[in-house]
Amino acid sequence: MRAAHSGNTGVAAAAQSSGAVLLPPASLTAARLLYATAGAAGHDSPGHPECAARVPAILEALETHGLTARSSGVLELTGFSAAPRPAVQLVHAAGYVAGLERASATSAERERAIDLDGSTYCTASTSSDACLAAGAAIALVDNVVAASRLSADPSAVPAGFAVCRPPGHHCLANEPMGFCLLGNVAIAARHAQTQHGLQRVMIFDWDVHHGNGTQAIFEHDPDVLFISSHQAGIYPSTGKASEVGTGDGEGATINLPLPGDSGHEAMLAAFDEVVAPAAQRFQPDILLVSAGYDAHWRDPLAGLQCRSSTFHALGHRAKLLADELPSCRGRLVMLLEGGYDLKALGESVANTFLGVLGEAAADNFNPALLRDEPMDKVQQVLREARRVHGL
Repeated sequence: MRAAHSGNTGVAAAAQSSGAVLLPPASLTAARLLYATAGAAGHDSPGHPECAARVPAILEALETHGLTARSSGVLELTGFSAAPRPAVQLVHAAGYVAGLERASATSAERERAIDLDGSTYCTASTSSDACLAAGAAIALVDNVVAASRLSADPSAVPAGFAVCRPPGHHCLANEPMGFCLLGNVAIAARHAQTQHGLQRVMIFDWDVHHGNGTQAIFEHDPDVLFISSHQAGIYPSTGKASEVGTGDGEGATINLPLPGDSGHEAMLAAFDEVVAPAAQRFQPDILLVSAGYDAHWRDPLAGLQCRSSTFHALGHRAKLLADELPSCRGRLVMLLEGGYDLKALGESVANTFLGVLGEAAADNFNPALLRDEPMDKVQQVLREARRVHGL
C-alpha cells in the first residue's frame, strides 16, 4: 500500500486548482442529487450509435419525470470548466492528448468526422468536448466532496451524475478505443486522490461492455478497486474472471463476466453478493460508477436483459452503500458511459436518479415478456469471483 496522497487539501483550494465551480453551502446541503451536462453537440457522426442525440434524450426523460424541477431535490451544476491538462495527464500520455487536439484540427480542415480506430470518430470539437466531459466529472467530485465536509450525516450528502459524452471506459492511456476518447472515470479518480486526499477509490462499472481502459489504467494500483459487471464474450473480449490486477494491484480488479440473457436478477445478485462485500472489505473513500445503459434489453449492441427498474435498484443500492461505508461518508459520483437505444437510455437514467433519491421506480414494462435468465450460470460466475477474491 503506498502512502496517502499528500496534503488532504481543502475543498476551496482544490476547486481553485481544478477550475471547478463550487455551489454555495446552502445549495449543497439542500440538494439530494447534483448533475452536470456536457452534451458534446459537435461530436457527432451520421449513423454512429454514440451520437449527439443521447444527452437530449436523457434530459427529456428527466424533465418528463419531474427531475429537473426545483422541488425534486435535483440540482444542475453549471459553469464548470473543461478538465485542465494536468488533470488529464494524470491518466493519459501527453503525446496522446496533443494527438487528440491534432485530430480535431484535421477534422476541422476536412470539414467531416475522421475515423480513429475503426469504431471511434473525431470531429472538429471532439478534443474540447472530451475535456469538458471530464471536467463535468471533476466538478461533481469537487461538489460532492464539499458537501460531505459540510454534513455529519452521509445520507444528506448529494450524489453526483455526469450526463456527459463522449464516454471513456474503453480508451487507454495513449489511444482511443470503443467510442471513447478520455477516461472520464479514471480522471475523476485521480482528481479525488490528488486534490482531495481520498486515497482509496472504488469504481463500479455496470456497462454491458467490459471497462478495459479503466482496468488497464489502474491494474497495478492497490488503492483503486475496479469492479466490472459485463456480458461475457463480447467487445472488447477482455474482462475474464482471471484478470485480477497485477503486481501491487493484484486482487484490486474484480471481473464479473455474465452470460447472455442475464438481467435484473443477475445484476442485483452481482451487486449484493460481490460488489457490496468487496466494497465493505476495501472501505473506499469515494465510490465512482461507470454508468452504462447498454445492458438494457432494448439496446441494439449487446444481449443482456436489464430493464429500467434494474438501474433504479442499482442506483438505490449504490447510494445506500456509499452512505453505509464509514470511510465513504456518502460520496457517490456516477458518469454516463454506453446506452444506444434513446428511449431505454432516457428511461434508465431517470430511474437511476429516482433510485438514488429513494423514490419509486417508473417502469411499467412487464418482465414476463423477457426470456428466463440463466441464473445457474450466473451463480457459477459469482461463486468463482467470491472464491478468487476470498469474499
